[in-house]
Amino acid sequence: MITAFTVIAVLIVLTSLYVAAEFAGVSARRTRIRQAAEDGSRAARWMLRVLEDPAGLDRYIAGCQVGITLTSLILGAYGQATITPALVGPLSAATGLTPAAALGVAATITLIALTSIAMVIGELVPKSLALQYPTQTVIYTAIPMRVSLGLFRPLISVLNGSGIGILRILGAPTVGHRHIHSPQEISFLIAESRDGGLLSADEQDRLDRALRLSVLPVRRLMIPRRDIVGVEASATLREVQEALVASSYTRLPVFEGTVDRIVGVLRAKEVASRIASDEADLPARAVMRPIAHVPESIRAERLVAELRRQHSEQAVVVDEHGGVSGLVTLEDLLAEVLGVQDAATPGEVVPERLEDGRVRLPGRMRVDEAHEWLGVLWQGESDTLGGIVSEHLGHLAVPGDHAVIDGVEVDVESVEHRAVHTLLATPVASFAELSEAAHE
Repeated sequence: MITAFTVIAVLIVLTSLYVAAEFAGVSARRTRIRQAAEDGSRAARWMLRVLEDPAGLDRYIAGCQVGITLTSLILGAYGQATITPALVGPLSAATGLTPAAALGVAATITLIALTSIAMVIGELVPKSLALQYPTQTVIYTAIPMRVSLGLFRPLISVLNGSGIGILRILGAPTVGHRHIHSPQEISFLIAESRDGGLLSADEQDRLDRALRLSVLPVRRLMIPRRDIVGVEASATLREVQEALVASSYTRLPVFEGTVDRIVGVLRAKEVASRIASDEADLPARAVMRPIAHVPESIRAERLVAELRRQHSEQAVVVDEHGGVSGLVTLEDLLAEVLGVQDAATPGEVVPERLEDGRVRLPGRMRVDEAHEWLGVLWQGESDTLGGIVSEHLGHLAVPGDHAVIDGVEVDVESVEHRAVHTLLATPVASFAELSEAAHE
């Protein structure tokens, strides 16, 4: 009987090993495994090769499942063959059952006991440990799994081939296991990490902002055409210096005739250096550097690649008709990821709460940035508050226009260059509620 219990214990341990290896294999991060491999772990190096090969990972998972199935079947058969006969005599003597009846009761008791022990020790416990410590588990189980894959190779080939054949008959894809997550799933994982205390609220916000770059059009980051400060290509460097001082920018675009023909960019440092070298009368075109051009439909995540490809730190945003829509810089992209806002320049409108409960907002404020001020995310074709207001009005806004948008009462306070400059809005929730929600 002692020998039987030893064999049963070994079978349960083997089952737990395969269960732990399977769950750890599909949940372990390759970056952690790669780091362990670089630190000299041979098991990690072997496991990394498995994880980076979809077909290899398929064989690994199949090996785990074969191991679980075989050990479970052997456990049940061996337990019934060894424990059940040993229980018949004591049960018959204690209960007065006939040997046939005692055999049926003993078989039932053995089945329930082995199933319960195997489920708890062989499945639930190793699964929980593997999910909590996937990297350590997958490394510790690598050597026995490597041996098992060698032993099960013929059976795995037959089973995998059969499975692929059935999938092809059903018209389902036969791709291997891959650790692939959509941006939405990654955002969910980030939120879970924040809830678990691994990330702060600010870190979660920055990571979410970075994920949004995949869907954020560059037009939402650009300086609109009417706000572009540039210099004519024929202007002298001394005139350029005056423009730089007046604008407080460190770079200015250079255009020929009209802003729709931006041909380069000037850096304040280089302009100052040329003036110091008595070259103040040189025209801007002689000193300017090339400037990138990108379509306004391009996503923000592609902007960095385009700036690098065209060797520029800023880009002209071009509309579908070839005209200039605006100007975007690498700093704009970094500010979006980090959530940093430039200090307000004199005369610039900043969001503020008024004593009557309303809020004053700039018309050029982005819709997604106004969410916490309005208590609702406006939907529409435009990217700015002023654009959404004009959409609902059906005409160019004038001071005094009133509209109700998604429950928010809006009054156009001022208009500049035929665009809404400032507006007054009554949020759908109190400002205190909005502030509390924004910091939760």
